[in-house]
Amino acid sequence: MYKITDYVSWVGKTDWELPRFHGDEYSIFKGSSYNAYLIQDEKTVLIDTVWKPYAAEFIEKLKSVIDLKSIDYIISNHAEVDHSGALPELLAEIPGTPVYCTKAGIANLKGHYHEDWNFVEVKTGDELDIGKHKLKFIEARMLHWPDTMFTYMTGENILFSNDAFGQHFASELMYNDKVDRAGLYHEAIKYYANILTPFSKLVKRKIEEVLSFNLPVDMICPSHGIIWRDNPAQIVEKYLEWSDGYSENQVTIFYDTMWNATRRMAETIAEGILSVNPDITVKLFNSSKQDKNEIITEVFKSKLILVGSSTINKGILSSAAAILEMIKGLGFTGKKAAAFGSYGWSGESVGLINEELKRAGFALINDGIRVLWQPDNDALNRCFDFGADAAKSI
Repeated sequence: MYKITDYVSWVGKTDWELPRFHGDEYSIFKGSSYNAYLIQDEKTVLIDTVWKPYAAEFIEKLKSVIDLKSIDYIISNHAEVDHSGALPELLAEIPGTPVYCTKAGIANLKGHYHEDWNFVEVKTGDELDIGKHKLKFIEARMLHWPDTMFTYMTGENILFSNDAFGQHFASELMYNDKVDRAGLYHEAIKYYANILTPFSKLVKRKIEEVLSFNLPVDMICPSHGIIWRDNPAQIVEKYLEWSDGYSENQVTIFYDTMWNATRRMAETIAEGILSVNPDITVKLFNSSKQDKNEIITEVFKSKLILVGSSTINKGILSSAAAILEMIKGLGFTGKKAAAFGSYGWSGESVGLINEELKRAGFALINDGIRVLWQPDNDALNRCFDFGADAAKSI
C-alpha cells in the first residue's frame, strides 16, 4: 500500500518484467503497473483491481491492509482483464459486494467472467456518497472501450481516469514530478499513438465535456503508470493537442530490405530531404529490426511518411506489411505519404504500398519510386531528388 492522500491509497501491482501487452501488439521497455486505489472514508471503496496473474498476491496484500469485509463498494472503471482480473477471486471472498460500472461494463464483465455479481449500473452525473466525500461518475465511452468511465472524488479533487492519461511506465517514484519528464512523455505519447489514436474525436469531445463540468482536478490517477500530481492539466492539454490531427516537423521513413538495396534508397532519400530543409527531423527505421510500436509513435508525430519494401513473391516484405496494417487500423489523419522499393523482375511492392497507404487515409504526394536491383549512381541521384521533392511537399 502507498498513501496518496489521507483518504486514498495505491494498492496496485508494479510489473517490472512485462515485455508485451495486448498479446504481442504493444512493446513494453520500462515495465508497467496495474493501478488500483483504495478509498477509506466513512465507506470503503476499491477502484479497479489488477491483472489476473497477480490476483492472489493482490488479495493477500489487500488483506494485510484491511478486512476485506469492510469494503463497501467496488468500482470497475473498465472491464478489460488487466483492470478486472482479480474480481473473481475477490468477490469469492466478499460475495454480494456492489460492483459499480456502466451498462456496457456489466455486459463486458459478464462476458469475461460469466458471473452475475451484484452490479450497480451508473451513468454520467450519478454520484455515490461515501461520507466526507462523494464519487461522481463520468462515462468515457471508447476511451478506449465502450464500457470505460472516469470516477471523480470531490474534496480530494482526484480524477481516477482508468486508461486515459496513462502510460506503460513502472517506477517506484509514483509521481510525474519525480520521474524523468522526457521518458514519461515518450511513454505517454507512445500510449496515445498506439492505443487511443482511433478514438481521437471522442477523446477531444470527452475532455471538453469534462472541462465543462468545472471540476477542480488536483491529481489524475490513471490505471497504468505514473500519477499526475504536479500540474495535472499538462497531460490533459497534451491529449487535446494529440487528438487534433497532431504532427511535428518530422518525416519518418520505414522500410524492409532483402539485400540492402531498399536500405540504400531510404538513406539517400533522407539525404535529399535534409538537403532542402535541414530543420526537418528525419527518422529512419528498418521495420524488421526495430520496434513496431516505436515506429507507429514516430508515424503519429510526422507530417509525411515514406514506406519502402523490396518486392517478394509479387508482394511486400512482412514487417512493412504488418506496420501498414496497424496504421490502417489506427486511422491517422492529415498526413502525407509516398512509397519506394527495389525489385529484381516483377516489382509490385511500390504499387501495393500505395494502395495500403490510400486505404489508411494518407494523401499520396506522388506515385513512388522503384529501383531495379542494386541502385547505381543514377538511381541514387533519383532517390536523392525524390527526397528533395518530398521535403518540398510539406
